[in-house]
Amino acid sequence: MTVRTRTKRVRHPHDDAPDTSGEFRRIAELPDGPEKEELRQRVVRAWMPMAGRLARHFRNRGESLEDLEQVAALGLVKAVARYDVSRGCAFESYAVPTIVGEVKRHFRDHLWGLHVPRRVQELRNRVRAGQRELSCSPDGRSPTVTKIAEHCGLSEEDVLVGMEALESYSTLSLDAELPGAEDGYSLADTIGAPEPGFDRVVHRESVKPWLRELSERERRILYMRFFCDMTQSRIAEQLGISQMHVSRLISRTCSRIHNEVEADRRHGCESARTGRRRRTATHARAAA
Repeated sequence: MTVRTRTKRVRHPHDDAPDTSGEFRRIAELPDGPEKEELRQRVVRAWMPMAGRLARHFRNRGESLEDLEQVAALGLVKAVARYDVSRGCAFESYAVPTIVGEVKRHFRDHLWGLHVPRRVQELRNRVRAGQRELSCSPDGRSPTVTKIAEHCGLSEEDVLVGMEALESYSTLSLDAELPGAEDGYSLADTIGAPEPGFDRVVHRESVKPWLRELSERERRILYMRFFCDMTQSRIAEQLGISQMHVSRLISRTCSRIHNEVEADRRHGCESARTGRRRRTATHARAAA
């Protein structure tokens, strides 16, 4: 009597994983050249269904599926180029982390509305995961910062940073209407504009000391010209001098004041730089 033993077929962890072990052994033997590159492209085409399946795991996260499939394909190309068949591990065990890592890197580097440091991005992910896990509690309450910190093993300050980063993944349009606004009042309406009056105050305060140094006639001419808006001919009539003389006096006086103000500004900048250099030298000596 013949006893037949039925062997259970072990399901492959990836149903769409082709058998390309022979191609990889051949790639390892070939020198660099067109034949080796063609064989690599053949392997990439064979594994593209798996790359597309991995890309679909990340859909509905703000990026089109077509772009995700392209990024996954790039990860597959890198995996095929770097895979070492001599290590003895299956290609899919190396390719899957490589493809998934490429997709995650794409989200991290290209889809943030604001530039956020990697450490803050990692805090954001840990805080988000902690919030989801703690929100499954029976009472249905939102977890506090303290609970999230204890659950994630973070400080409360790091939790607050991560929570703030949750709002930085996508930006809000300046044309977005503010909550509660009924007249179309948007964020753009809250942004201030440069105030030229501030510059005028600075300029007036800068020239005041030098105006006091002018002679009585020079101050009178400037007052009539710039405060009373009188023409040079009218000023010349009142002072009993020629209009050309008035023009030369105004030009010379304004140039002198301008030069004095600029000299003060340069002296102030140089003093500030000297002070910074002295402080830096002091800190360096203290550190030494």
